[in-house]
Amino acid sequence: MLAASFKRTKIVATIGPASSSPQILEELMLAGVNMFRLNFAHGTHEEHGEAIKIARSLSAKHKKPVAVLADIQGPKIRVGTLPGDGLPFVRGNVVRFEFGADFEATGIIPVQHDVSKYLKKGERVFLRDGQVQIEVEKIEKHLIVGKVLAPGLVYSNQGMNLPDTDLGGEILTSKDISDINYAASQGVDYIGYSFVQTAQDILNLRDRLKKLKCDAKIIAKIETAAAVVNLEEIVVATDVIMVARGDLAIETNPESVPAAQRRMIELGKLHRKPVIVATQMLESMIQSTQPSRAEVSDVATAVIEGTDAVMLSGETAMGLFPVEAVKMMKRIILYAEREEREVIARQSIKYNGSHERINAVSAAAVVLADQLPAKVIIAETSSGRTARNISALRPSVPIIMVTHYERVYFQMAIIWGGKSYLVKTMEGATDHVMQQLKSAGNIISGDTAVVASGNQPGVTGGTNKVEINICD
Repeated sequence: MLAASFKRTKIVATIGPASSSPQILEELMLAGVNMFRLNFAHGTHEEHGEAIKIARSLSAKHKKPVAVLADIQGPKIRVGTLPGDGLPFVRGNVVRFEFGADFEATGIIPVQHDVSKYLKKGERVFLRDGQVQIEVEKIEKHLIVGKVLAPGLVYSNQGMNLPDTDLGGEILTSKDISDINYAASQGVDYIGYSFVQTAQDILNLRDRLKKLKCDAKIIAKIETAAAVVNLEEIVVATDVIMVARGDLAIETNPESVPAAQRRMIELGKLHRKPVIVATQMLESMIQSTQPSRAEVSDVATAVIEGTDAVMLSGETAMGLFPVEAVKMMKRIILYAEREEREVIARQSIKYNGSHERINAVSAAAVVLADQLPAKVIIAETSSGRTARNISALRPSVPIIMVTHYERVYFQMAIIWGGKSYLVKTMEGATDHVMQQLKSAGNIISGDTAVVASGNQPGVTGGTNKVEINICD
């Protein structure tokens, strides 16, 4: 665990047809995956349930916590059925859209959601990942009339983006609600919330999860222009941030995404919220055993900027080389962390304006570990909060995160620089873990550990002291 192969930046892998078998899931876990992402835009509840069952079994087998993320589709708007060979959009032509239309009978392009009540004259409609662009000229009841600005060929069921449009209010669809209910019943660790626009969206979902008695944490996917405007309040409200660069590039501008990514990472560290960078990180590896040079640089840049995790999507869901993609990502992470250790270290010790006790204790633990120097920092935690606070300060030594709650054990799997340990009781937890580390050869007699804990072990929010523990 403390050897050169220990990566501080975590890996999220999307599960799909290429990776859903027990054998491939096990290989992915052993290759370095820390979270399995289940994309509820595809697949059935039964398929996702089976993947969760296998993931839990593998975690127990290898004594390695791998978190499970249920990524909810959100109000992904798509066109309906079009001619099999695609529909050409010609620059300057007028096109018409309507919810539930029959294109063959009317020539009106069908839309799977009624967006006419949200769109306004002059707003843009993007199709096919932004390649085709339309400007709305008028709305007639439910009929949307627009002019083609950027031409192209559009096929059935392709996505529609509305970068200028405020969808307003509750953004969960009936499918989303059904998926959330199912995910909650299966005990997932995280719920991914797509197309978030405001902090209220997060609060609404949190209320829904509370009613379901679900303790999953929320990942806010930042992929709309409104979310960028309301970014800091969303960061404060959510548990984790995902830089969903695909739709974000369409909803804003491609050139703005790198700066937005950097800002999200900085706000995440400031407010002690993990950040996941996603989309097309090793896209070439869907069909190739090697990534492009630009992709390698992209992953390394995210690591150096200080992201907590990087995510693979199509590479592991439907690619020809899912395990190789994870191994490559781990290689890039390890090299970037090793070569840029001083850069990453200079990002440390930032406060978020709060002088609360847990923040101060966490900062003291990091400073003390650096000055001794210590071999590890041990964070005793019931909620994961102490571990997140220490992680946000980017210590130079591994964080051993100890909890007696199984859900927290899994949720901490994506915390930067940390490794989770599950104990039966917090009484004597540090001594127990120190012995495990020694037995594994990770520490030896005389090595020092800095311990952040509380006078009342197991009490949430009770972290109030820092101690030095020397291995016998």
